[in-house]
Parts: sequence; structure tokens; C-alpha cells
Amino acid sequence: MKVTIVIPCYNEGPTLPATLAELPREIPGAEVVETLVVDDGSSDDTAAVARARGVDCIVRHKRNLGLAASFRTAVDAALARGADVVVGTDADNQYAGADVAKLVAPVLAGEADLVVGCRDIGAVGHFSPLKKILQRAGSFAVRTLSGVDVADATSGFRAYSREAALRLVVLSSFTYTLETLIQTGYKGLTVKQVPVRVNPPTRPSRLFRSIPEYLYRSVNTITRAYLLFRPLRVLGTLGLLIFGAGIFLLGRFLYFYFTIPGPTGHVQSLVVGGVVILLGFQIIIIALISDLVAANRRLLEDVLYRIKLDQYGRR
Repeated sequence: MKVTIVIPCYNEGPTLPATLAELPREIPGAEVVETLVVDDGSSDDTAAVARARGVDCIVRHKRNLGLAASFRTAVDAALARGADVVVGTDADNQYAGADVAKLVAPVLAGEADLVVGCRDIGAVGHFSPLKKILQRAGSFAVRTLSGVDVADATSGFRAYSREAALRLVVLSSFTYTLETLIQTGYKGLTVKQVPVRVNPPTRPSRLFRSIPEYLYRSVNTITRAYLLFRPLRVLGTLGLLIFGAGIFLLGRFLYFYFTIPGPTGHVQSLVVGGVVILLGFQIIIIALISDLVAANRRLLEDVLYRIKLDQYGRR
């Protein structure tokens, strides 16, 4: 069994040595443990530092593409190198490298396709109260939408089986953590969580510039991922609610029209009700079309999975 630890990096020259120093070179149950760094268009000496520290493989982007794109590149490179387990971690040494063995164990034992390293959010001293609340809220939303019971949905410290790495498709340009969890729930992959330790912060987060930006982009990512898998449920429900509101307004007009002699003065209900009914009907039609598109996307993902099997080799 081969374990590949992938590290997306952007200008991580100062923090990368400490991160690499903590990562294990031997793991029980694994014959080979290697490290792979994706240099996401860094302007510093990230690639040189990685090479000097004995990283087994370095992949470079010509320009900065973001965390999600770096993760996609890292997973593809790991699969191409024959990885049976792909471990993702951050370059800022946020997570305790010694806990990699805990992450990998359930995958090596065949008990899980994805293992998430969960931080004790309440005990992380450098997280602000607001960030802790948002972390818990995001995890609750992901659990509710996907059915995957993970306490720390935003944790990037994870281990993926080869099957999971082949099947997951990252579309987000922001972060892969929320999207991949929602996907695992709908693709029938087994998910487990293990408690992991965190190190003191080495630098501020670069993923977002402010809490409002983080909140907006996270909500956008969750909503988009859920719509990809359940468009009929979301849009259909919305359309029916709007259609029902229009029926109510139309019924209100008819009630006054037939019960009050002479001009009723409730023509607004007729006009607004007609517009709302039309809007609800259009949303329902869009929901049906979106469901057909989602079915086609699932077929395309199955084709992509088979192409990856041929490209990266079967096990």
C-alpha cells in the first residue's frame, strides 16, 4: 500500500519546513509513504524549500489558481504516482503531522473511503468566538444536507481511499472541503472522523480576507453543491411554495368577488396572484430541467471515473 501526503502551497517557504518535519515517513500498514507538494504559482522559494527538504514530487502551477484547483492537481498527481491512500494537509503546519497515521488507519483497514481529522473547535484558542460559531454552523449545514456526520466539516486534514479520490469531482473555486463532504454523502462513500491535534498558528488564513467573505463563499459553495445533487427537491419545493402563494391570492380575489356585491377593489390580488402563479410554474419547469441535467451529469461523472481508471491504472 502506498500513502501519498499532498500539500497545496502558495508562498509557504517560511512555514513548509516545519510542516514537512512533522510528517511521518513510515506508517503501519503502508509499504511506501511519500510527500507531494503543489506549488500554486508561488513568488517565493516554496519549490526550492520543498526540494531541499526531500519532497518526493513537486508540481508547479504557472500562476496562482487557488486552493481547490491545487487540491485537484494534487489528487491527480498522487493517483498518477500509484497512491492507494491520499492524505491532504495544510502547508502552514496547522495540523499535527504525527496524526497522519490515525487518519490513514481506517482507510488501510478498508473501513472508510474518507477519514476527516476533526479538531476540538471549542478548545482551539486562536479561533475567535464568531469563527467557532460559524465552524459549527457550517458543519451542521453539511450534516443536514448530505447525511454525513462530521463534526468539523471545514477541516482539510483528511485521508482518501483510491476509490474516493477517483470518484470525487471538485468544481468549487474556493475550497474543496465542504463540497467533497456533500458529494460523499450522495455517492455512497463511507466517511469516518478521528480527533486530531492542532499546532499554534504560524500565519493568518489566506483563504479569505474577512468573516463576511468567508460566510458568503461558504454558503455559495454549500448551496451550489447541494443543487448539483438535489435540484428537483430544492427548486421544486421553492416553485410549489410560490405557486401555492399565487393560488392563495387568486382565491382571495375570488372569495371577495363572489361574496361582496359590486366592485370589490381587490383586483390587485388577481394581478399579483396571476404573476406569482406564473413565476412558480416557471420555477417548477426549471426544476424538472435541472433534474434532467443532474442525471446527465451523473452519467458524465461515471464516464470520467472510468477514464481515470484507465488513465491511472486499476487496482
